[in-house]
Amino acid sequence: MRLSAPLPKGDLGPIAPLRYCGKFECSLIGPYMSKNTPKAIRGTQDIFGADAESFAFVVETFERVRKLYRFRRAEFPVFEKTEVFARSLGETTDVVSKEMYSFEDRGGDSLTLRPEFTAGIARAYLSNGWQQHAPLKIATHGALFRYERPQKGRYRQFHQIDAEIIGAGEPQADVELLAMADHLLKELGIEGVTLHLNTLGDAASRDAWRAGLIDYFGAVRGELSEDSQERLDKNPLRILDSKDPRDKAFLADAPKIDAFLSDEALAFFDSVTKGLDAAGVKWKRAEALVRGLDYYRHTAFEFIPDEGSAAAKALGAQSTILGGGRYDGLMKSLGGPDTPAVGWAAGIERLAMLVGERNQEPVELAVIPLGKDEELKAIEVAQSLRLSHFATELFVRGNMKKRFNRADQAGANAAIIIGADELASGLLQFKDLKTGEQTALSLDAIIERSWDLRFADDMEAMDDQLSELEQEVRALGEQD
Repeated sequence: MRLSAPLPKGDLGPIAPLRYCGKFECSLIGPYMSKNTPKAIRGTQDIFGADAESFAFVVETFERVRKLYRFRRAEFPVFEKTEVFARSLGETTDVVSKEMYSFEDRGGDSLTLRPEFTAGIARAYLSNGWQQHAPLKIATHGALFRYERPQKGRYRQFHQIDAEIIGAGEPQADVELLAMADHLLKELGIEGVTLHLNTLGDAASRDAWRAGLIDYFGAVRGELSEDSQERLDKNPLRILDSKDPRDKAFLADAPKIDAFLSDEALAFFDSVTKGLDAAGVKWKRAEALVRGLDYYRHTAFEFIPDEGSAAAKALGAQSTILGGGRYDGLMKSLGGPDTPAVGWAAGIERLAMLVGERNQEPVELAVIPLGKDEELKAIEVAQSLRLSHFATELFVRGNMKKRFNRADQAGANAAIIIGADELASGLLQFKDLKTGEQTALSLDAIIERSWDLRFADDMEAMDDQLSELEQEVRALGEQD
């Protein structure tokens, strides 16, 4: 490697390019920045190119799937009063004590950038009187904020998709929500992921389990980590999440929830698992999966990559793809009536990592004027094609060879060529870039011909899919 030119002195400005040269070519690797140029804040990211396309694909797929399950779209403030999150997440949790972005506004109120969606949704449900819509199926997505150590797939500003069912206490609500999550992952093409499922029981079961954990861990209190000794007094279920080696020695023999489940809690969990089986959702029991906050009840779940799968390798230590649970006690903690609810959230960045890079959709039609005099007509034609729902690009830079090359590289099916003769006659040259066939057509005829090309492409793609399916069926037959 060598620099292609000596570095100039002085303020270079924000757009001067830095080029590194290898044996055969030089490549642009980034802009010069003066010492006064702002840098991105640690833990944030600028998403562009193939990464942005993957991000958009996750959101678009979520929007499509949530409509199939008739979840209503909603938007919420990006900040709330700090008490909304402190009361819902618990004063002793790491999120509240260490990770929230809180500030005092000019009116003296303590506000917090949302670290998660559920608390804000619950506040909106209560303050707007949305009880009239219960059971309310609601979905949203957007940016969240937590001050934590940035790592692969985890940022201080990150994005999630979120789905909740509020006002439904039946196990069927849990089943529908989990079936939707499983469906979403399949639509995204994410494989090698399994639903890990547990029950936290009803309020009485959870209280009895909590007492059992206090007795068990209390007997070895002095051998626990300092964090777990503190949790023992405030939130003993969180000890079960500990990664400290001093705590792990006691986790295997800790009391399990099953020993404390009431008949009603057992029946609820049985209905959930049978419903998942009926919906074709694969799951496995995960007795160690817990939720530390007291308002969680019954179902707790996470979708986790299978060991050795491509998803596990892509995510590394950040194993959970999607998680949630039933939080029947949350509304009461925010001053509302007892209201059953269940929900899940998933990180868009993590899902985008599993989806892989996606390129921008190719151009369908290229409009190429032969000179300056034809550019206004080209603008008119390009806009007409876009209004007819064709992805269209106008190529006006460079000589004719470069314009056609760029149109071909963009994946255009056809080029509409406009010169002086076309302006005079009103007929435009339509060139099929796959066959090379070129015909003089009116704009209406071009639109009709373009629909034919799109239909032919769709049929070709369908034939490819059928061929793949036939090969899979043949392979299954050979296995039998």
